Amino acid sequence: MKKLILAIAFLIPAAAQAQGNLSTATFAGGCFWCMEEAFEKVPGVVSVVSGYTDGRTQKPSYEMVSSGTTGHTEAVEVKFDPSKISYEKLLDAFWINHDPTFTDRQFCDHGSQYRPGIYWQDEEQKRLAEASKAKYEKLKEFKQPIVTPIVKASQFWPAEEYHQDYYKKNPVRYNFYSNGCGRYSRLNELWGKLRK
Repeated sequence: MKKLILAIAFLIPAAAQAQGNLSTATFAGGCFWCMEEAFEKVPGVVSVVSGYTDGRTQKPSYEMVSSGTTGHTEAVEVKFDPSKISYEKLLDAFWINHDPTFTDRQFCDHGSQYRPGIYWQDEEQKRLAEASKAKYEKLKEFKQPIVTPIVKASQFWPAEEYHQDYYKKNPVRYNFYSNGCGRYSRLNELWGKLRK
């Protein structure tokens, strides 16, 4: 029996075994294409999925969420290896990649479907998120208050396939959108040296 168990364990790919050691974090910071790009560049992050959360409708589509009638916001679900990166470091990446001074818009995108948020999975994430928010209230050099909410995570619905890795699949259109939307100029204005 022991030999059989060892043989089965040997056949399971290492990546699949590693999946059991991953943690999940959920963030909303406006357009999920941009948040996906930001988090995929963070060492220790294994995967980032664009999707929808914090809404009322089951299995929402992009068209439904875009209408602003489902209550969802565009978000990303981040799978990360806690032995390589801490949740606190993910929070750092989140703060400097969104505008925390608005509740129902991000950059050129307006509406509740673009509201930012930290969606905690457990009490420890909630505690760390609240401590992180307090830290950035002290670090910020802008006058406006930080209004990004910290909310208990609810059902996360992956977005349609064409939204996944959009910045890789459509780099020209993505760059036109992100630069035209003023995202990076606003982030640099807000966070300056913290983004370097």
